[in-house]
Amino acid sequence: MNGLMLQKQLLISSLIVHADRHHGDTEIVSRRVEGDIHRYTFRDCHRRARQMANALTSLGIRPSDRVGTLAWNGYRHMELYYGISGMGAVMHTINPRLHADQIAYIVDHAEDQVLFFDLTFLPLVKTIAGRCKTVKAFVAMTDRAHMPLDTGIANLLCYEDLLERSSSTYVWPNFDEDTACALCYTSGTTGNPKGVLYSHRSSLLHTFAAALPDALNCSARDVILPVVPMFHVNAWGIPYVACMVGAKLVFPGPGLDGQALYELVEAEQVTFAAGVPTVWQGLLTWLEQGGLNFSTLKRTVIGGAACPPAMLHTFQDGYGVEVLHAWGMTELSPLGTIGALKARHLALGPEDRCALQSKQGRAVFGVDMKILGENGQELPWDGVSSGDLLVRGPWVVRNYFRNEGGNPLRIDADAHGWFPTGDIATIDADGFMQITDRSKDVIKSGGEWISSIEIENLAAAHPAIASAACIAAKHMKWDERPLLVAVKQPGAQVTAEELLAFFEGKIAKWWTPDAVVFVDAVPLGATGKVLKNQLREAFQDYLLPT
Repeated sequence: MNGLMLQKQLLISSLIVHADRHHGDTEIVSRRVEGDIHRYTFRDCHRRARQMANALTSLGIRPSDRVGTLAWNGYRHMELYYGISGMGAVMHTINPRLHADQIAYIVDHAEDQVLFFDLTFLPLVKTIAGRCKTVKAFVAMTDRAHMPLDTGIANLLCYEDLLERSSSTYVWPNFDEDTACALCYTSGTTGNPKGVLYSHRSSLLHTFAAALPDALNCSARDVILPVVPMFHVNAWGIPYVACMVGAKLVFPGPGLDGQALYELVEAEQVTFAAGVPTVWQGLLTWLEQGGLNFSTLKRTVIGGAACPPAMLHTFQDGYGVEVLHAWGMTELSPLGTIGALKARHLALGPEDRCALQSKQGRAVFGVDMKILGENGQELPWDGVSSGDLLVRGPWVVRNYFRNEGGNPLRIDADAHGWFPTGDIATIDADGFMQITDRSKDVIKSGGEWISSIEIENLAAAHPAIASAACIAAKHMKWDERPLLVAVKQPGAQVTAEELLAFFEGKIAKWWTPDAVVFVDAVPLGATGKVLKNQLREAFQDYLLPT
């Protein structure tokens, strides 16, 4: 017997319709590439998104066509989020921090029909334009007064011109909720990036889960600053969440330095911000140098890479900002876990609470997890047993776009599909998951695993260290042992011996790195993660002392 409830498709367009109807006068504030601060409302955004849908139709865009963007976080990018997906086409956000060859490959692989770009990325577009076989038009996301001249780009259009000649009368079409709405490619640190194709249904379910109190905990009382880029897994779903709950949005545009972010936080009374550790390090440095504090910021979600415990301490103890440690992947839309505490944890002492918050957190509803040992056996949730992390859920990838790399899923004895994340993790009795390494980064010394992440977190806690990465290096006796690659704080002095002495009593003695190499910088990928494959290549002939 079926239930007797109305059927309504879960579509991206329903979010902006809701925001207009119930939160129409709520602001969206953007720092523009042109240099000024732009303000308008959800109602304005909805009107211009409808105009964009008409503009795209006039350019020949049809349902399921891919439309690419190379853009910062801003109101025009937000309009594209809804205009493209709402009409049934596929919003393809492209990471401009990738190499030009990778971007050209991605545009070609996705068969993008139109490519929108912020003026910052004009030199990049010039480089790849001749290689984009399927792109029929390039659109500069600016007005006529700021349009570049003599670019050499064929069929270059102006964003504001497109909108000006397009009607705002548009009825969002109704279609199957399993229709594709957005496409993101993995950061592609090895080999070509692979596409993850999200559906309207998966994205709406992800939005519901992300907004929950034990997830991002967003409401109409929030002012949200998504520093995480809109080209990085849809800014972790925040442009959708804000419309669902009616929160004010503050977009930083290209201004991602500590001063620019602090000025926006204070001027717009931001209560909640989201970003990766490297961005927050710049903001905290600006605060410390200026003797500044936050007047409204109450919490931040940190993901994309492990949050060092020292950063967590600084935010919470130094500035009174609650840290939500999160984990996810492009393949998970991206939210998998959030470090929201349970009631019993509120009575913990500061150190025990921080240790728990330093884990990646517990699964949000909709995501199931398990860890497997070397022989494929499921391991207990005891916080100690470490193995391969697998996940499943309604917003977890089933196949990559165009079936690149074949079917990634593992099928268990009950014929359930599980996605292997490539992470090595533990899960404790309360369900808190902790990433101990990437499977490709794990250090195995004498048959025993060593957590490179824990070593990196400890090194980053040393006052003289700005950042650190731990990799496996050759050892005559143990085959491989940990090598610590570290970057000093500007003007700081510390020796390798002093840094290694800092580890004493904090980890098992045999985990202590065998050597330290100081460098000017560690290589970072397009999403702010350390490129350990490049470090391993650079130190492939390094032989540790016996």
